[in-house]
Order: sequence, then C-alpha cells, then structure tokens
Amino acid sequence: MRLLFIRHGDPDYVNDTLTEKGHKEASLLADYIKRYHIDEAYISPLGRAQDTASYCLDALGITGTTLDWLREFPGKIDANISEAAREAYKTELVIDETTGKYNPRIMWDMLPSYYGNHPELFDTNAWKDSPLFEGSNVLPIYDNVIANFDELLSQHGYKRNGLTYSVEHGNEKTVAFFCHYGITSVLLSRLWNVSPFVPLQFTALAPTSITEAVTEERQKGIAIFRTLRVGDISHLSIGNESPSFSARFCETFENTDQRH
Repeated sequence: MRLLFIRHGDPDYVNDTLTEKGHKEASLLADYIKRYHIDEAYISPLGRAQDTASYCLDALGITGTTLDWLREFPGKIDANISEAAREAYKTELVIDETTGKYNPRIMWDMLPSYYGNHPELFDTNAWKDSPLFEGSNVLPIYDNVIANFDELLSQHGYKRNGLTYSVEHGNEKTVAFFCHYGITSVLLSRLWNVSPFVPLQFTALAPTSITEAVTEERQKGIAIFRTLRVGDISHLSIGNESPSFSARFCETFENTDQRH
C-alpha cells in the first residue's frame, strides 16, 4: 500500500484559498500526479486543500472524500495558563487588545532556545508529559487524529499492532491525502514511531510537495511503512516554478526578507 501526503499550494491563509502562485503550483502538480495511478483520495475540509485537490482529481477523473480530521492540526498552546508556553513562545506571543490575554499559539511554532533545553519533546512518549500542554487541547486532538488514521489504515487492511502493522488484507493501492504540513507531520510521527516534534521541527514541506510512504512486508503478516520521499517538488522543477517559502523561516537571522 502506498500513501501520498500532498500539501496544499501556496496559501492565502486570510481567505483560506490559494494565491495566484498556489494555483500555478497546483496545476503543475496535476500534470505530474497522473503517474501515481491514485486509487483513493482523502481531503482536508479547508479551502486551500480542497482547491489544490480539485486540480488533481479533475486530471485523474476521480472523486475524493473529505475528512474533518485531516484539517491542519488545530491543537493550540495556551500561554495564559502555561508558564512553559510563555517561555517557549516568548517572542511570538500576541495579546488580544479586547481580552487582554495572549492569543493561542500553534504547538510547533516554538523557539529553538526552548526545545534545545527540553529534549523530552523529542521522546516518543515523554513529549506528552510536557508542561507546555497545561490547559491546552493538543493531546485530545492528537489522540483523535491518530485514532482516525489508525482506523483508516485498518479499513485498508493494515491494523496497528504496537510499533508495526498486522497485515489483514495486503494490497498495492495508492491512497492520497491532500492536506497540510502540520497534520502530515503528525501522521508521519505515527508511521515513524517518534514524537510529532521530530518532523515538526526538522522538516519543511513546501506547498504542493509530495511525501511518499509504502508498506514493507519482509515477514508474512507484519508490515511497516517506509518513507521513500519527503517533500518532493519535482513537478515545480519541471515547470520552472520556484518553491514557496511557506513553512520555512529565515536561513540566516540577518536576512530580513525571509520570515523570522
């Protein structure tokens, strides 16, 4: 079984759609995606993912299924309650002028100075015990996403069994997920058996990039998912389109033209 995690095109976050560049990226992706012979497609309900998927599904002549849990990972950190959160996001915090309280922060947008001193965030199990999550909704949302992902894989013949998968109905289908960077990192963390902060902090998947994982069944009835490619943007190179900077931060601190 082959899984394709496809990030949406260059985003217009305000209007939850694609920029002009994003539409061009999605069009190039649609020309490229035909080689994958996708059997099933699942789509985030958010507009930028829906818009991206529409190009590919039209090119493939198939329909997709919208899954609410594929939306960009919505777990937020509450710096009003957690002292650890105030430290982890200290230069990123914004106070709401109406309430006088800190606006919630997405969980992965923390400063390197914090996670550099908190290696537990990268431990497969210990990350859940971090004081960062005091008063937050991160853990129940994470558990819900993982449960839904496990159930979908089980429906396709691969049932989670500890760190591996029991093969109940092995197959060579290709299943595509049109979604987002954050949720893809969470799903990869499940396949890799690592903390979600590993892919969240050490990868950057460009808009319309393709991340590919495929089952490996070296022993009858036992499978794992091998990741063959992460963040592939070959279709952009073919189309002479430069990748969007979205999901990245400045390469050097002095480069003020890049996001800090």
